[in-house]
Amino acid sequence: MEICLKIEAANGSSDGLNFNPMKEYMILSGPQKIAIAVLCTLLGLLSALENLAVLYLIVSSHRLRKKPSYLFISSLAGADFLASVVFASSFVHFHVFDGVDSKAVFLLKIGSVTLTFTASLGSLLLTAIDRYLCLRYPPTYKALLTRRRALATLGIMWVLAALVSYLPLMGWTCCPRSCSELFPLIPNDYLLGWLLFIATLFAGIIYTYTHVLWKAHQHVASLAEHRDRHLSGMARMRLDVRLAKTLGMLLAVLFIFWFPVLALMVYSLAARLSDQVKKVFAFCSLLCLVNSMVNPIIYGLRSGEIRSSAHHRLAHWKKCVRGLGPEGKGEIPRSSVTETEADVKTTPGLDSRELSWPDEL
Repeated sequence: MEICLKIEAANGSSDGLNFNPMKEYMILSGPQKIAIAVLCTLLGLLSALENLAVLYLIVSSHRLRKKPSYLFISSLAGADFLASVVFASSFVHFHVFDGVDSKAVFLLKIGSVTLTFTASLGSLLLTAIDRYLCLRYPPTYKALLTRRRALATLGIMWVLAALVSYLPLMGWTCCPRSCSELFPLIPNDYLLGWLLFIATLFAGIIYTYTHVLWKAHQHVASLAEHRDRHLSGMARMRLDVRLAKTLGMLLAVLFIFWFPVLALMVYSLAARLSDQVKKVFAFCSLLCLVNSMVNPIIYGLRSGEIRSSAHHRLAHWKKCVRGLGPEGKGEIPRSSVTETEADVKTTPGLDSRELSWPDEL
């Protein structure tokens, strides 16, 4: 309640915009500010460029932009691009330059940061569900998940993420509620609600990918049984290990980059934080930016079809540079092979056409 009294006094000042109590959250020293500025700038630029590249390669391909799977990846890349720009600029402005905004502007900024990261996790969940449906209902997958349904689902997800993220801007702020130890003007009860929402998204991602692994294992075993030992036990084991490694990597990335931040948020709800802990949180927050930089590599650039689109674009640009004109506007080769499909094709006795593997499982 002490901070509430200070904010109330600041609101009663002559200009009405002097939020000096927010400076209590500006706890970084000079060298730490330099480190934050350098890291935010480098990570933000790399993440923005990577996600822009993925968006361009998908949008520029007539085939890819029609596929529901790549609509979800586009949503992920778009959310991560916005996160890179909005988070990096807002974080540097607040922690490095000690920028003080009006209440409405500050809540708009923090709501926008929350929206981008929430939409990123929501896109990851939809991507996981898409890959589960592809394995669970291979014959009817295309009819079940059409482009129109995928766009409608993405629209609902973004609207829900926006509603959850901008609640403080709509009036759910601290005072008389207890204020968060980590975020100015944000009440602890809102932070708890957002953490529960994020925990639900994480639980959905983990549950869905666990089922993806299980269905893939069952499908491979079933094919081996129907093809009379054409697929050896050792080959099945190798394929299961590949799938387990891929899914393990996806979940490990989520855990490494999100757990420290979320754990400190939960801890802040139960205890008063020292300035040292707040400094640790400030640097741990950069892990979310690293996650936005890693996502386009895992979900985008590892895709065989996106790499084929990149090769096609490069070849087209080379022709233009050499003065041959914009010829060869054909789409990316339909024979492009995803990493998971390549794993299947290298497995003796298993025809990948009998499996409807999702791209880059």
